[in-house]
Amino acid sequence: MTKAETAFTGFPVETFEFYEHLSANNTKAWWSLHKAEYERVVRAPMLALLNELTDEFGDAHLFRPHRDARFSKDKTPLKDHQGAVVQIEDAIAYYVQVSASGLIAGAGWYSPQGEQLRRYRESVDGPTGAVLEGILEVLPSRFEIDGRPLVTKPRGYDANHPRIALLRNRMLVASSNYASAPWMGSRKAIETVRDDWQTLQPLAEWLADHVGPAEDPAAELSRTAD
Repeated sequence: MTKAETAFTGFPVETFEFYEHLSANNTKAWWSLHKAEYERVVRAPMLALLNELTDEFGDAHLFRPHRDARFSKDKTPLKDHQGAVVQIEDAIAYYVQVSASGLIAGAGWYSPQGEQLRRYRESVDGPTGAVLEGILEVLPSRFEIDGRPLVTKPRGYDANHPRIALLRNRMLVASSNYASAPWMGSRKAIETVRDDWQTLQPLAEWLADHVGPAEDPAAELSRTAD
């Protein structure tokens, strides 16, 4: 990620107006006329925000503004938001997003890969499952929790398991959604993201420790040795 050269001062009102206009003009022609505006009112303040959070949370990845529409019926070329992640493990990260609607800050495990789902369920089933349960129970009410749960119980687990709701999850993300407001044009925006990420740190660390990487590190070492 390219480092910002200036301190974060907020997302100006033009940030949200940019995405309002984009929603009605999502074409390559419109983008070519407004790319400089995107760089100034979206990319630059987002980079500044991420740069200030690097020392505490790590390097971030800023997503491209263009959509990959190759396999989608929706052929609009541009995303209707700007997102970024600080990756902890495969598919486990802190997340921030700005759009016409406002600001989102969150953290969690957003897509099962490799052995992650098996490890997650084994951990929830074991003693550390109670720790996760406790972490989620004390999260402030501003956080929405999404696990994309199975409708039925996962194979091999009893429907009466005390943590069956957690076992049904196929991901686990907590996020706060803030409607666009004047305070986002100030330092309060970065203070809000920092506070949310700090609050979600126990969840992110539990997931990193118990869901882990997609591949089993021991298996990777074994292949390297061969």
